[in-house]
Amino acid sequence: MIETSKSVTAFIKSLPDKQKQEDSFALIEIMKKHSGFQPKMWGSSIVGFGSYHYQYESAHEGDAPLIAFSPRKAAIVLYISNFDKKENMLKEFGKHKSSTACIYFKKLEDINVDTLKKMIPISIKFIKAMYK
Repeated sequence: MIETSKSVTAFIKSLPDKQKQEDSFALIEIMKKHSGFQPKMWGSSIVGFGSYHYQYESAHEGDAPLIAFSPRKAAIVLYISNFDKKENMLKEFGKHKSSTACIYFKKLEDINVDTLKKMIPISIKFIKAMYK
């Protein structure tokens, strides 16, 4: 994944779904406030905040955003670390599906935004501790 200089605003405004546009702009404000980072485009469709460098035992390495989201056609995807209390917090998250590092939801109104706000700094702290 590569951070680009593309405009986050232009990307969001290009989304055909007006609800996803509104939800994306709201997510940007939430993530900016609770991460302390400005949004940047990663690749062609991921809005990321902050960055870190990782290196696996296999010697594969790269850079990634500390926290990110992507407004996909089927759902909004949150990219968030698999921190210790994540499963407990997801019980309060609202209507979603999840995998190890992703949370999928249709609309911002379907989730508990207060829970999201709590998850952001916890996830960032976890990643920073893991990849010093």
